[in-house]
Amino acid sequence: MHPISLILLVFGLFSFPAFSQSNLVGTVSSEGEPVPFSSVIIKNSRLGTAADVEGYFFIQNVPAGTYKVVASSLGFLSEQKEVTIPTSGMVVLDFEFEKDVAMINEVVVSGTMKEVSKLESAVPIEVYSPLFFKANPTPSVCEALQIVNGVRPQINCSVCNTGDIHINGLEGPYTMVLIDGMPIVSGLSTVYGLNGIPQSLLERIEVVKGPASTLYGSEAVGGLINIITKKTVNAPAFSADIFGTSWGELNVDVASKFSLNENIEAFIGVNHFKFDERVDNDGDNFTDMTLQDRTSIFNKWNFKRKEGRVFTLAGRMVSEDRFGGDVEWDEEIHRGGDEVYGESIYTDRWEVFGTYELPMKEHVLFQFSANSHGQNSVYGDIEYIADQKVGFGQLVWDKEIRESHNLLGGFTMRYTYYDDNTPATATADTVHPRNLPTHTYLPGIFLQDEIALHENSKLLLGIRYDNNSLHGHIFTPRVNYKWSSPNKLHTLRVSFGTGYRVANVFTEDHAALTSAREVIIASELFPERSINSNLNYVRNIYTRNNALVNIDASVFYTHFDNKIIPDYDTNPNQIIYDNLDGKGVSQGISINLDVVMSTLKFRVGATLMDVFTENDSVRERQELTEQFSGTWSIGYNIDKADIELNYTGNVYSPMELPTMSDGDFIDPRPAQSPWYSIQNIQLTKKIGDDFECFGGVKNLLDWTPWKTLPEGVSYLGNTLDPFQQNTPEGELVFDPAYVFGPNQGIRGFIGLRYNI
Repeated sequence: MHPISLILLVFGLFSFPAFSQSNLVGTVSSEGEPVPFSSVIIKNSRLGTAADVEGYFFIQNVPAGTYKVVASSLGFLSEQKEVTIPTSGMVVLDFEFEKDVAMINEVVVSGTMKEVSKLESAVPIEVYSPLFFKANPTPSVCEALQIVNGVRPQINCSVCNTGDIHINGLEGPYTMVLIDGMPIVSGLSTVYGLNGIPQSLLERIEVVKGPASTLYGSEAVGGLINIITKKTVNAPAFSADIFGTSWGELNVDVASKFSLNENIEAFIGVNHFKFDERVDNDGDNFTDMTLQDRTSIFNKWNFKRKEGRVFTLAGRMVSEDRFGGDVEWDEEIHRGGDEVYGESIYTDRWEVFGTYELPMKEHVLFQFSANSHGQNSVYGDIEYIADQKVGFGQLVWDKEIRESHNLLGGFTMRYTYYDDNTPATATADTVHPRNLPTHTYLPGIFLQDEIALHENSKLLLGIRYDNNSLHGHIFTPRVNYKWSSPNKLHTLRVSFGTGYRVANVFTEDHAALTSAREVIIASELFPERSINSNLNYVRNIYTRNNALVNIDASVFYTHFDNKIIPDYDTNPNQIIYDNLDGKGVSQGISINLDVVMSTLKFRVGATLMDVFTENDSVRERQELTEQFSGTWSIGYNIDKADIELNYTGNVYSPMELPTMSDGDFIDPRPAQSPWYSIQNIQLTKKIGDDFECFGGVKNLLDWTPWKTLPEGVSYLGNTLDPFQQNTPEGELVFDPAYVFGPNQGIRGFIGLRYNI
């Protein structure tokens, strides 16, 4: 029993003759520390209170009986206990909270490459648990991120619905996607690889906004998304999550844990998604939603070793068949031909990755990964056959010196093999053309020092050196500073960092393959460089009426040199790629507000930003980038009925669109998108301890891009002549690159979850 609880009990016993009443007292703590202002309520009654700053609570005048008492606090899993109250006297009830990874004090790894409390991290990181995404169930991680503030899944092709992820207005190639800290999804697979990650394996998703190249190297220019998979010890014995929609989509997630012996345990997760209905609600004779048949298998092993040393090994296989195009298209007859237009993508991919702690006194980890991504695609009569293989390994050394310096250093090597049938891997010799696959070696070394300046402040210094076999030496330093108030209610972080990226147009920009425009590479493309600064403020508020509030606000600025911008305007019939002589800028402010009450919780976020390029004093907004975005996720619990109601959504301001107008021709499609919003509602009913059934409506407003166009105008252009065989000069041609939002209208969904 907690010593204070003992004091309260003694006080209650001595006060019994005077007051002759029943009282409930106790403490709320976590890992030996009090949890201030926690909510403590007696279910099915009007009795309740909030703990004080030391975590103590006191409920007076409790009638005799047996009750269920629930304690909750922002950042922790709520705890329920049963207690019997006598006719008089004092009853002591203590609560010990477990931290909730969906909230404030969760463990994060993306900022410093090692596990630290989010509250103590010098790098601002946003963390999202599977519970957050269950408020709006989706068949892919990419689509799930649509309710994360400042993160927008972008559709890059109106026909095959291929997409990527934008962070703070920066295109998908600027975002590095990791699985358990390993650079698994990158390059060619940035466009296609995110759709095959089973959500049954998710522990949490960490989002870092801003360059992270100091730790992770190339591609982490605008930010990173780290998908953390479950540890085998935390995985369910068995789980299943199945749902379908009124459009005919079916998604199945199944996972199970097993052990070979007391030292070897594993779990396996399987995801299957299928959609094969040719829907054409806009009447242009093209599919509104791409057809997909995707299977992904994920397997993770944990080997228990002496002295608790780490050894994990995981693998994933993905096979996908996608199609979008003319509703009359037949795979056996028309694939790759010029009679009926269709975009067909076959993807086969495997990955393996793991962590092994070396058997030595020092804490040294060897982390490794390898993956192969094969793609066979046709866009009308244009073939794109590509093969990418990536091998990665790094040694990471973690050392604490005199309790004030925490060093992290490492050596890395990444090898990338890439081959395709485009000019990207062809010789310049037009007389005797031959293929030249690229072999890129990227050795690197990094070092960071986390310095404890004071109990409530720390300084993080880091630097990385890479030697790219194609582009030479690259340095990426960073500085981070964190201050928090003694009571941890205020936290301030200041960040400054650099990043770089080596671009490959054909693996990153879908428009280079699917557009009707000719692709022009104006000159040799040099690595893009970025410099980023970020000011982040976090405020935790514990109110007396049991409301728990978290405010997370940031101001960000990113400057780019050598930025590669697709130029759609110089010649409407071309896409011209070149390094920008001037600068690119992404700047803005972002704020998240989390509120948790006894039955209501919501997260609301907004981002206001300005993303532009400037060349010869000419400033232009970046195309397909909103200036304002908002997201929300609201949940309401009806405890007596074990029902939860969720309302999620987003809203985006107008974007500049890649129209094909020139001096002689005016594109009938608007040059700016309208404001638009995608909103969803869901009802979840718990059935016992193991079952949940859920259902709802997606895209409540039934919004689609084609409804905003002038009558008789297709956002795809001239769908009657997609191969441009008879389109007169000066008229709108077929162009799938004109796209800014999802084309799937309103639909109902229903599903079932089972978890042991």
